[in-house]
Amino acid sequence: MPLEFSVADTVGFLKGKSAEGIHRELLQERRTTGLHFWATGYSVGTYGLDEERIRKYIREQEQLDVGQGNLDLK
Repeated sequence: MPLEFSVADTVGFLKGKSAEGIHRELLQERRTTGLHFWATGYSVGTYGLDEERIRKYIREQEQLDVGQGNLDLK
């Protein structure tokens, strides 16, 4: 039986809704359009994804976001 929602759709929905909630509740920001909170990518694994590989992925995403101006690591 095919899945109703793709992994990409589900992750996008969760990241979007959680970012809106964080901006509104914690940052007291009513405007959420154009604001960034999460990195652009995500990782999904079913078997054999070790901790070092996950850490490498996160470092690469941080570098990508800094390069795009989405993240300031000062």
